[in-house]
Parts: sequence; C-alpha cells; structure tokens
Amino acid sequence: MEPGAPSRTALATAYARAYHQVVDEPRVFTDPLAERILGVTDAELATLGTASPDHPGHAGASHRPRRLFIAARARFAEDAIRDAVAAGTRQAVILGAGLDTFACRNPYPRLRVFEVDHPGTQAWKRDRLAAAAITPPETLTFAPVDFETETLATGLAAAGFDRSAPAIFVWLGVVVYLTSAAIDATLDYLAGQATPTDLVLDYGTPPATPADHTALRVRAARVAALGEPWLSYFTPADITARLRRYGFTHIEDHPAQNLITTYTSLLDVTFPGPHLIRATR
Repeated sequence: MEPGAPSRTALATAYARAYHQVVDEPRVFTDPLAERILGVTDAELATLGTASPDHPGHAGASHRPRRLFIAARARFAEDAIRDAVAAGTRQAVILGAGLDTFACRNPYPRLRVFEVDHPGTQAWKRDRLAAAAITPPETLTFAPVDFETETLATGLAAAGFDRSAPAIFVWLGVVVYLTSAAIDATLDYLAGQATPTDLVLDYGTPPATPADHTALRVRAARVAALGEPWLSYFTPADITARLRRYGFTHIEDHPAQNLITTYTSLLDVTFPGPHLIRATR
C-alpha cells in the first residue's frame, strides 16, 4: 500500500457507517462525522442501492445486514469505551482505525486515543480530515505501523502509549485479514498490558451450511481480488480458548444477528458468520 492510498475495506466500512445515518430506522449508531470525512452528502448516499465498480465502498453499504452489523459493532465498542472510562481507564487504542471518527468525537477529556493503522491508510485519513475541515483533537495520537517492518509494540511506544496503565483496545474488521501468527502476536502484546485491559474484537466463523459456504466463497473472492484476502476464521470455542491462553478471563461472545436484534429489535435480519467479543483481563 502506497502512502496516501486507502484500504478498500476501510472505505467500504466508512460508507456503511455513513449510509446507516441516512437510511436505517431505528438508527443503531449516530456518527455526525461519517458523511463529512467521506466528503459525501445525504443525496449522494441515497444512490447507493447498487454497488458500482467505480465506487467500491458501495457494496458493503448497500447490504443491509452487513451495514447494521457494522453500526452495531461500532455502538458496542463505544459503549465499552464509556464503561472503561467510568472504571478509570484513560487510554484507548483503535487497531486498524480506517476512517473511524470516535477519536474526533471523543467526549472524555481525560481519555487519550491512539489510532493504529498502515501508514498509507493513515495518510489517506489525514487528507480526508483536512478536506472535511475536521481538526484532530489534542487527545488523538496517530500511530502509523507497517507490520511488514515494525511491531505494534514499537509503533505504540513511539506514540507515547503507557504500557503500565490500563487500556481498552478496539480491534474491528481486522482479525479475519490476519494470519494466526499475527493474531497471536497482537494478543501477546495485549497480555503484557497493565490490568485491567479491555478488548473488543470481531471475527468470522466457518460457514455452517452449504448456502453459507457458497455465499462466503463469493464474498471472499471479491475481497481477495482487491488485495485484502480473508485468512482466519474461528469457532466461538476456538477464539475463547485462544483469548484465555493470553489471560482474558471474562469473555462475552455476541453473534451478529443477536447483536443487531439487541439494538434494533429487528427479527428479519439474517447475517450468519460474524461475531463480536468483549474480553477483559
């Protein structure tokens, strides 16, 4: 990824969050900066009913179940940050931040937010913030990390992150793109953080039915063609066991459909596969 070049999946997620602000009722997640950072209007978002090769973010935005899950996981993560701050945590780390805007909406004056991302994606985000006249607050610190040449430890250390203080880590839309070794390396880093350490992450599960397998194969081929292939899937038992190996003791696992129903009471949304976890050590 070249400097200033966006991650295509980060773009799709940003479109989904913005489109959610326009079309979904009830609204799961309110983000007044979602449209601004993309540089789009309500009218332009309303045309996203069909994906287009010229607009790669549209596919994720126009698929209602996926869009609602993206909104629900963002709401869950920000609720978890609220709870962590109430308990005394003063550091939040957004791993693979993309165009997430929490750090620019941060309502907690004493919470320092570290955004970790590939340098190319982060340069793109800085350009988008400038174009939207969104000034990053003093509580936001960018921590660019090229995982081919650097580690999370060196990137966060250079950004001034305090390993001796509690923190909450938000890791959304990333795990499925990582190898098992890369996932373990991140969890190992988290295991060395001062307690309490909170973690919110989502992950993909293996397909349960032939129809699910077919749908997953089609979607996986699409993202692989963009150069961002899916590499890792877990059963709930597998991911729980892995988290426990790294010292996480309290683990909540929420299937996508359950999470969407919790926030919307909608019973007609079918979205097998993704799960969201909150874990604490």
